[in-house]
Amino acid sequence: MTMLIDNPIFDKFMVEYAPNELIFCEFEPGNEFYIIQTGRVKIVKIVNNNEKTLDVLKAGDIFGEMAILEEQPRSASAIAMEQCKILKFHRDNFDALIQGNPQMAYKLLVIFSKRIYDAKRRLMILLLEEPQLKVMDVLIMLAESDPHIDMQGPITLRCNIQEVANWAGMQISDVQKILTHFNSTGKIELFNDRIHVKNIRDFQRIVNSRRKSA
Repeated sequence: MTMLIDNPIFDKFMVEYAPNELIFCEFEPGNEFYIIQTGRVKIVKIVNNNEKTLDVLKAGDIFGEMAILEEQPRSASAIAMEQCKILKFHRDNFDALIQGNPQMAYKLLVIFSKRIYDAKRRLMILLLEEPQLKVMDVLIMLAESDPHIDMQGPITLRCNIQEVANWAGMQISDVQKILTHFNSTGKIELFNDRIHVKNIRDFQRIVNSRRKSA
């Protein structure tokens, strides 16, 4: 669910950012959240002294809300990838925003709930040290997030290698090698627009075992 807002009442919250301009920095206090109206923003985090791109956001996407909800420092940095127009809402006007707009409040709550899950799940993936485990855990996460998937048998995930690489915080070439290996050993069937996993429970068992021993 995304939010493109075409209402002059919100014009006073509009801020523009230039390409490569830092919107906020990891670890700094967070008092605002943002809704992209035009342009793209990348979310990056330092993991093991390396900068990892966690996500690339587009018009209608919301970011920065975790600091508002949890009253914690920023868990990642946000950088404009191109010229962006972004609605910027401060903690002080957040209450007034949702009280005066019940439909928006509902949409925000749905989005916030999903983003909290996504952020925590992605961090779990990034903290895994072995690249193969990261790729396995991305496939597990994608399966878990689809309520229509029966985890007991073979499953089909509607995703591509680039999406898996984004979630894993890895280079697409490295993910390609791992998925090709899984394909050659019969664990998956790899297609351009989907990945067929023979036994996702086996991946869960391996990843959970390594997590417990870490």
